[in-house]
Amino acid sequence: MINLNQLRVFYHAAKNLNFTIAAKELFITQPAVTIHMKSFEENCNLVLFKKKGRRVYLTAEGEALYKYAQKIFEYEKDIENAIEDMRELKRGILRLGTTKTYARFFMPFLIAEFRETYPKIKIQLNEGSSLEMTRTLLDFKIEVAIIAKAEENPDICFVPFSIEEVVVIAAPNHHLTKQRHVSFRELEKEPVIMKETGSGTRKLVTELFARHGCEPNVLMETSNTEFIKQLVERGEGISFLVKEAAALELEAGKLASIQLMNQKIFLDVSIASLKNQHLSPPARVFLETLKKLAGGDMPAQGIGALRAKMASQQIRTLPEELKN
Repeated sequence: MINLNQLRVFYHAAKNLNFTIAAKELFITQPAVTIHMKSFEENCNLVLFKKKGRRVYLTAEGEALYKYAQKIFEYEKDIENAIEDMRELKRGILRLGTTKTYARFFMPFLIAEFRETYPKIKIQLNEGSSLEMTRTLLDFKIEVAIIAKAEENPDICFVPFSIEEVVVIAAPNHHLTKQRHVSFRELEKEPVIMKETGSGTRKLVTELFARHGCEPNVLMETSNTEFIKQLVERGEGISFLVKEAAALELEAGKLASIQLMNQKIFLDVSIASLKNQHLSPPARVFLETLKKLAGGDMPAQGIGALRAKMASQQIRTLPEELKN
């Protein structure tokens, strides 16, 4: 087996054709270079150097070996540069996960902000239900997720991030939109186009119906928010969506909201990451960015508030502890 330390000494000696210069580059003595080369030749059972006067030349075998050694140590330099680039966030991959609503209405703004500061970082964004993103996190396919807490898991750390209002939507001519307030008992009679199992919204709505001693009349379930809005607009049923996801249609009058009796519905959104697991440098910086944006104990009131907060504060400074 090749002694890589001896190969390194050979590379410097062959590159300079001078043992003294090689010794200076390696911060060892010239006699140490001579000893290493003698031992290396013995291990290879080859003569790699020949001398004429005070000059050193490579043999044919030495020239052939030098070409291979040159490639190895050029790659070593490339590796060192890659390591330094990753430390300084000049290269790397950021693997994220979020819900479809956040992927559409919030992540483009956040990712654009992040890329202004770290343009060399490649970003992979996975989207799906909160439960799907939880499982993806546990499978190490992503490192940070913005999701609702679809299930408790001792291996995942959830940090409050935002509170999203969930609205009951219906066609503008739906009879319940004419009422001032509607109870869950009344909603129980209506066909519901429900978000898919695993969705944070689905979990929240199911729990609210149960709390009021009833259950939703699920006509259909789907993960496609646009499909839900189209069906509701056509009068096929009612649905529950994060307000931001239906804001344009509500404003345009294509959809209407049903006012619930004595309450509004809010969905807690969290920053999720694995406990006791190392994060890549891009993920560490992104997580700190999210925590700074979250603002501690008072989560932002929805995606719109988050975007406004991003516009009003600087969130691009790399924390000091991440520079070391």
